[in-house]
Amino acid sequence: MDTSSRRGFLTSVGVLAGASLLPNVVEAAQAPQGGWDLSFIDKLNGKHKQVFDVMDTSIGLVVIKNWLEAWESVYGLKPPEVNAIAAIAGKGFPINASDALYQKFPIGQMANLTDPVTGQPTKRNLFLAGDGPGMQAGAGVRPLQARGVTFWMCNFALNAVAGRLATAVSRPQPEVYQELRAGLNPGVIVVPAHTMLVGIAQEKGFTYEAV
Repeated sequence: MDTSSRRGFLTSVGVLAGASLLPNVVEAAQAPQGGWDLSFIDKLNGKHKQVFDVMDTSIGLVVIKNWLEAWESVYGLKPPEVNAIAAIAGKGFPINASDALYQKFPIGQMANLTDPVTGQPTKRNLFLAGDGPGMQAGAGVRPLQARGVTFWMCNFALNAVAGRLATAVSRPQPEVYQELRAGLNPGVIVVPAHTMLVGIAQEKGFTYEAV
């Protein structure tokens, strides 16, 4: 085999080898990294999609409820034709915490949340049922989840909250973090970084609103 023929043969072999590996490379690039599976965003394919950056716990869930009701009353659209994400970091953590966590840690005290029944720092999640008066009616975690709203929790924020609670109860932060993560409301998705996921959501076609 002359030099030019040999060179052409090796080039062809290299191209074929690269082509055979390409599907594996693409698959690896799309696979969850570091244990994080963010594919839930790709499953939200409504025509209208919005990510709500929930910072004000007193009004954030009401805004999401109003958004859903407006789309339904004006255009007759509801999930899965419209998608809403309640994007939660540090200030919104009390929304994502289960009743069991409220009973175990001083969440109500640290968040200045008073139970209207007892008049004391709450030992239960006041955001779950959505059974409050006026605009609060229906603006709860459970009724919103039933309407297709996705709730996430920032992992960086969860670590910070665990640090504050660990100090309050004189326990190691890693232990408290694990209990907080395991005790989030059913359906809450822990994401690596709130700021990162807000950007990814917008890249996937979500509009953004801070509430």
